[in-house]
Amino acid sequence: MIPDFLLRALVASVTISTLLGLLSPLINVKGLAFLTHAIFHALLFGAVLGMILGLLLNNLSLVMLTAALVTVSIVVVIAELEHLGFSPDSSVGIVASFVAGLTVLGFGILYKVMEARPYYPLGENIVSYLTGELFLVSLRNLETLSIAGFLILLFLLVFYRDFLYISFDPEGVESYGGNARAYLLVLYVIVGATGSLIVQSVGLVTLQVIAILPGAIAMMITDNLRKVVLASLGITLTVQVVSIGVAYYTAIPPSGIATVLLGVIYGLLLARR
Repeated sequence: MIPDFLLRALVASVTISTLLGLLSPLINVKGLAFLTHAIFHALLFGAVLGMILGLLLNNLSLVMLTAALVTVSIVVVIAELEHLGFSPDSSVGIVASFVAGLTVLGFGILYKVMEARPYYPLGENIVSYLTGELFLVSLRNLETLSIAGFLILLFLLVFYRDFLYISFDPEGVESYGGNARAYLLVLYVIVGATGSLIVQSVGLVTLQVIAILPGAIAMMITDNLRKVVLASLGITLTVQVVSIGVAYYTAIPPSGIATVLLGVIYGLLLARR
């Protein structure tokens, strides 16, 4: 009989794999790896800010909501800087540097608040944002992950072909009366919202890897876009499920196993070239 915590981890992995498996090709095709890195730093800052507010207001459910709002706001700022004429790399670099400083400052404030309002599980909460806690997903968290993940998935599927189009030919979109900037902003927001939804399950470190490598690996295997998307989905789901199985028998965090597996696959493909 499958233990409840293992079953919840497997169901959560299916949701996570589906979202990231679809997003990873877009991130690679559009060259959003640097932006993704900045977004996930924003998630950490948002989580720290949410923990501060949660302690002050005695409502730790604010952590995920605050992380999502902060991340989406930062994505909008990056998009506006690009609209003002900054290059994508400059826009991301400027915002990421500022966010990194705010994160360090936020940790300092958080420690001060924790001295006055100690809440010991909060330390584990901070660690979970870095390393993930897939085996500790509660039924309530799983419901939130499944419902919100399904809504994001529907939205992503409706606009997926448009996202691929603007990734290759934004000028073509504009020539046909489309708004490439609006589509890109929506894509940025989806990446940020997805990250804020699943970051506590897989951890920031692993999230950055899973968001990029499956798509990169799929593009090394085939040039056909449909096959790239299917391969990315298959790779993400397989790696997630295998990492959970190995973690169950070895007591090693599944996030670390998934990161290593993807790195090995990518390295083997590079060696064959």
